[in-house]
Amino acid sequence: MTALDLEAEYNNRARVPEHPGIIAGWKESAAAFRASHRDAELGIAYGPSARQTLDIFWPGSSRDAPLALFIHGGYWQALDPSHFSHLAQSANANGVVLALCGYDLCPQVRLAEIIGQVRASALFLWKRYGRKIVASGHSAGGHLTACLLATDWKRYDANTPEDLVPSGLSISGLFDLTPLVPTTVNNALKLDHAEAARNSPLSWPLPDKRTLDAWVGGAESSEYLRQSRTVTDEWRARGAETAYREIKGANHFTVLDPLNDPRSEISLRFAALSHALR
Repeated sequence: MTALDLEAEYNNRARVPEHPGIIAGWKESAAAFRASHRDAELGIAYGPSARQTLDIFWPGSSRDAPLALFIHGGYWQALDPSHFSHLAQSANANGVVLALCGYDLCPQVRLAEIIGQVRASALFLWKRYGRKIVASGHSAGGHLTACLLATDWKRYDANTPEDLVPSGLSISGLFDLTPLVPTTVNNALKLDHAEAARNSPLSWPLPDKRTLDAWVGGAESSEYLRQSRTVTDEWRARGAETAYREIKGANHFTVLDPLNDPRSEISLRFAALSHALR
């Protein structure tokens, strides 16, 4: 595939010209939900920088609920948790507490540092609540979800469970970053081929007993479809429980729409994985 082809495949904002309105709608819905939700802990610092925060939305006054984490996308260089607060409404309706993770962005930091920050957020949640975590994330957040599943947690904290993050839902995720190197996406990431390969969870050692669902919009580029098929096939061959799921007619942005419905297939799957950790 030529560099020009890769640019067309991975430039999602160019592929979906109406994306500004969709993102603005996320922001508006998220603000409205925050304003109406009483059982939230906002802006909890898990690290030293201003963006290393967690917004945690509880399903009620009780603090006895399974814990899930959502990691936002934006190609590791845009957006923040405040765009996605409303996704907690369905999780809460299904009895799940949802934490939304912020992180520093490229080019101010390298991609490996972002991976480290998201790991730190999971360790922070474990130490604060003592619960294993189901991870989820959109686009770049789907990549970071896979990174959490493929992490050797004992390397970072001997007192942490080996299966701190045993399962996850990647939504339009990226697992092999090497195709991004010749694209404009890489202008801020500044990855060479070797660094892209090092930060690609597709090829990382995979701990035992991991579960990954790779969801993707049916109207997304062939490369996004391929990325999700590849991770489900290759991780299944290495012993993980995996599933590939297309959301019919959805593009890279509308793929999140079903998460607004607590009875949608993806919301029910998210809840089932979360409750399974109880």
